[in-house]
Amino acid sequence: MKKEKVVIGLSGGVDSSVSAALLLEQGYEVIGIFMRNWNDESVIINQECPWIDDSNDALMVAQKLNIPFQVIDLSVQYKERIVDYMFSEYENGRTPNPDILCNREVKFDLFLNIALELGADYVATGHYVRKETIEIDDKPIYRLLSGKDNNKDQSYFLCQLNQYQLSKAIFPIGHLQKNEVREIAKKYDLITAEKKDSQGLCFIGKVKLPVFLQQQLTPKQGKVVLLPDDPNFYTYPSDNPDDVSKNFNFKEIKGKIIGTHQGVQFYTIGQRKGLGIGGTGEPLYVIEKDANTNILYAGIGANHPGLWRKGLFISKKDLHWIREDLELEINEIRILSVRIRYRQPLERANLYMKEEGLYIIFEKRISSIASGQFAAWYDGEELIGSGIIH
Repeated sequence: MKKEKVVIGLSGGVDSSVSAALLLEQGYEVIGIFMRNWNDESVIINQECPWIDDSNDALMVAQKLNIPFQVIDLSVQYKERIVDYMFSEYENGRTPNPDILCNREVKFDLFLNIALELGADYVATGHYVRKETIEIDDKPIYRLLSGKDNNKDQSYFLCQLNQYQLSKAIFPIGHLQKNEVREIAKKYDLITAEKKDSQGLCFIGKVKLPVFLQQQLTPKQGKVVLLPDDPNFYTYPSDNPDDVSKNFNFKEIKGKIIGTHQGVQFYTIGQRKGLGIGGTGEPLYVIEKDANTNILYAGIGANHPGLWRKGLFISKKDLHWIREDLELEINEIRILSVRIRYRQPLERANLYMKEEGLYIIFEKRISSIASGQFAAWYDGEELIGSGIIH
């Protein structure tokens, strides 16, 4: 019987290395591919993500496991689909998540298509997530489940995948704890067994974000306005979805000018470092920003009332359902768990579906909700949908 073929993205890290080893154990024919998606090393913090070292480590893992290996260059497509999107979002005062787009557009689209052209039945990655297949009306339905290691669960990063992409995906380590993965790597004597986890942007590494953004976004000096900490200045949404997107109207608040900045595009909601303004006692936080006027609004302390919101809105065009069979109908309300950032604890919320889109109202107020971020909602361990915050 012919073996099923899997192409795995070998990143040079321990997770993808062990994934390849486990696939071999399970009887698959395995091919390793390293994706080179970034060329400009001028913005990378020294020694944090040298792609040559990573590709060499991936090659050594492939040689150790005796599997075919090659490097492919997707840097042009990566720039078009991910980097240009990042620049556009920041320029418009929003906070993008390139890692989510990277999985949707690169790993499970460009890379998947390359794998299929090589005759693969599946692609595999080292994500800490699980996939489960069920049948409804004699049709296979693919469930995307949280990784068993709560500290490493990466399901949020895959919140934009669809049923077809999941049908072709294998996640060999989603049922394991990180320490178990490292033990397997030692058992196979893989060079990546003790290698530190990578950090930073998908495929780029740990970058100096302001330097990265300044490649294309021009610095422009603007005012930093201090907002009062009197809660009476701010209004919060009730449990009525019609006013869920109304936070305080910061443009009408006459705050005190306390400094200048070099462009709102270089800051995000909830940011504490990088304002360069002292003398306030507690740290300053970015509360809001206006891309049209180039004004940055700041508040003193992490408990500043302007930082905390009860709800958010996702327009219909920005909604995505992994489980289309679980999509909310118009005027339907469902209680689910939601997160708006990786590693953020899941928060209980009411999801209201209206003609114009989805309103999410949390049981308790949430800090630092920024437009452009992805909200992802779960039913228990299963991630069923996501969308871009308005």
